[in-house]
Amino acid sequence: MFYFLSKAIDFIVMPLSIVFFLLIYGLIVSNNRKRKLLVASALLILFFISNNFLVNKALNWWEAKPVNLSEVKGVYDVGVLLSGGLMDANAPGEDHAVLGKRGDRVLQTFLLYKAGKIKKILITGTSNDQLMLEGKGETRLAAALMVQWGVPASDILFEEKARNTRENAKFSAQILNKKYPDGKFILITSAFHMRRSAGCFAKAGIQAATFPADFYGGYYDLQLQDFLIPDPDAIAYFSMLWHEWIGNVVYKVIGYT
Repeated sequence: MFYFLSKAIDFIVMPLSIVFFLLIYGLIVSNNRKRKLLVASALLILFFISNNFLVNKALNWWEAKPVNLSEVKGVYDVGVLLSGGLMDANAPGEDHAVLGKRGDRVLQTFLLYKAGKIKKILITGTSNDQLMLEGKGETRLAAALMVQWGVPASDILFEEKARNTRENAKFSAQILNKKYPDGKFILITSAFHMRRSAGCFAKAGIQAATFPADFYGGYYDLQLQDFLIPDPDAIAYFSMLWHEWIGNVVYKVIGYT
């Protein structure tokens, strides 16, 4: 129930949905002053969410800070890789893998393994039922790619029931506590998603180090045009960030983190 409710709430509270609702209401309201206020509010929201300078600053503030491989001390028994956009199962061509929009998580996990920082890899998350039946769930595709890169198949574990971050933590904890009761773990997920992920795993009893991947905030000198010219990519990045903020609040209220 929570899964489906969260999807509905997600649509309603997204920035572009709010802009859309404001404009629709502005079209049907009879009060001219209220109409102007609604349209102005919609335009103001559009300005902020399309402003590359402001969105980049928000991303830099929220995302977990980068960690160099050399800064990862010791060796971890398991690197836990959260799925969700790792691979593109619907890409054209059938003889090679195609990374998804969160594919950097796969690469960073592989680099941790090759650097000797992790002994095993646990990939957690499910895909739609048809892909799972066909053996094309992203956990399997990501694993197959890492095997091609040289990771032994025996060093990759799977958790394939989780539909959200809370379930990633809950079901992964069951596997980790059973197989590695005194183990050391490191969590690999997108930098913008790390706070909620680490909170869920801690709530599930897994105290894991973190290795953020898949960064969206740019660490460079922004130009004047970044503040003045609307950027459609900024809207996409802010929508992603807003979704994460809402999820983080909901998870805290419910007690998942």
